[in-house]
Amino acid sequence: MQIKANTPEQYINQLPVERQEVMNQLRKVILDHLPEGFSENISYVVPHSVYPAGYHCDRRLPLPFLSIASHKNFVAVYHMGLYADKKLMNWFLSEYPKHCRNKLDIGKSCIRFRNINQVPYELIGELAGKMKAAEWIRIYETTLKR
Repeated sequence: MQIKANTPEQYINQLPVERQEVMNQLRKVILDHLPEGFSENISYVVPHSVYPAGYHCDRRLPLPFLSIASHKNFVAVYHMGLYADKKLMNWFLSEYPKHCRNKLDIGKSCIRFRNINQVPYELIGELAGKMKAAEWIRIYETTLKR
């Protein structure tokens, strides 16, 4: 099932009820911790007002940073900083076992939660607040932008 949405509310409202609760909680914890300089649209970005250059693949888009998604078999948090900042990744890897007993299911920037009843919201909130917009821009410009 592909969802077409322009806002987080539209996206979440199209999900099954049990996923709506998880996604709303993730959204709230991220918004509660997200540092100044980021904004929410369908994901969490550095807006053009802060970073006019935008995303290098399509300059009309703001610089992506973090997003959440509901997939068929899991809920995911995509945090671009994890992929780009080894120190942040190491912090997350060391903190995860303190918050969750499940084996960590992680890719380069994707954290997958197959059991939606065991999402470590507090840890995701901490992760969302760990990187300031200026730091993300610096990392993006020096390591990711091509």
